Amino acid sequence: MTKRDYYEVLGVSKNASKEEIRKAYRKLAMQYHPDRNPGDKEAEEKFKEAAEAYEVLSDDSKRAKYDRFGHEGLHGQGFQGFTDINDIFSHFSDIFGGAFGGGSIFDDFFGGGQSRQTHRRRSAAMGTPGSDLKIDLKLTLEEIATGTTKKIKIKRYNKCSVCGGTGAKDPNSFKTCPVCGGSGEVRQVSRSIFGQFVNITPCPNCNGTGRIIADPCPACSGEGRIYGDATIKISVPAGVTEGSYMTIRGEGNAGKNGGASGDVIVVFHELPHEYFLRDGDNIIYDLFLSFPEVTLGAEVEVPTLKSKAKLKIAAGTQPGKFLKMRDKGIQHLHSHGAGDQLVRINIYVPKKVNSEEKDLLKKLQAMPNIKVPS
Repeated sequence: MTKRDYYEVLGVSKNASKEEIRKAYRKLAMQYHPDRNPGDKEAEEKFKEAAEAYEVLSDDSKRAKYDRFGHEGLHGQGFQGFTDINDIFSHFSDIFGGAFGGGSIFDDFFGGGQSRQTHRRRSAAMGTPGSDLKIDLKLTLEEIATGTTKKIKIKRYNKCSVCGGTGAKDPNSFKTCPVCGGSGEVRQVSRSIFGQFVNITPCPNCNGTGRIIADPCPACSGEGRIYGDATIKISVPAGVTEGSYMTIRGEGNAGKNGGASGDVIVVFHELPHEYFLRDGDNIIYDLFLSFPEVTLGAEVEVPTLKSKAKLKIAAGTQPGKFLKMRDKGIQHLHSHGAGDQLVRINIYVPKKVNSEEKDLLKKLQAMPNIKVPS
């Protein structure tokens, strides 16, 4: 059977760059890969045809001979095409391993991708990330009303000040990892009916850094961190609620060997107040008045979250009524304004009275405007 022109197979021009050839092959390989076209003989043939074209055009020497002599120029040059799918897979590491930075381009969609592997290596090179810490912070209603700043002491892993977090005694205290040879990767080959697959993972011996510590820091024993005290500042916004939380980035446990620090999760708890009950951003105050005060009216002094304030009681105010003191409540979270202080009117009833008071109450009870209407 006459072979098609390799440039035509990949859909590229004769002056296409290596990167253009690679991208064209990648597109076709994804389209016709056997795992995506099970049992499709036509797709299998196109897959093999594209692999053959790429194998030639990605090699400068073979491409030069092909450009000059066509398919005939490849005879006797160590290339006879691919006989089956397994043959193609067995060539993956050779075809894609050098010019494009290691690993098959099929890693991108059948094993994690070069970009993700690079990300893992970079993350590993920074050491093992530190864990998060959780703190329960108790706040008074006054602190919640306006917001506050707290400085608290915690126990955590801190970056070693002697080695700067590397875990090594000095910059010359590292050596190449014997397991991965300094690449930071280990490769595992698995086989299936379609051939072999290469799985690339960060080296477990060096955590993907490519090097190990030969002479550890004497202060932290090679961990790059030391357990101890730390003081952190927490800026609490106004209006937080019971059980709400905030995250303070980078204030958690330091990572091993220069790894990123974890976070501190601060969970807020509201302490009970002596006078007030919270209702959203409003606060409720129970005011107890004598019968003459609510009947005749009065001016009284009531506590607020900031100090004290005067409150006028109109004559005839009924028990259970709420009087509103605007903007005396809790500031709204992340917005302007504040809630109100709601003063609930209650009648104070004495448990004991003397004889004189008892006589006066009996006289009062007999008066028509004092009796409960029937």
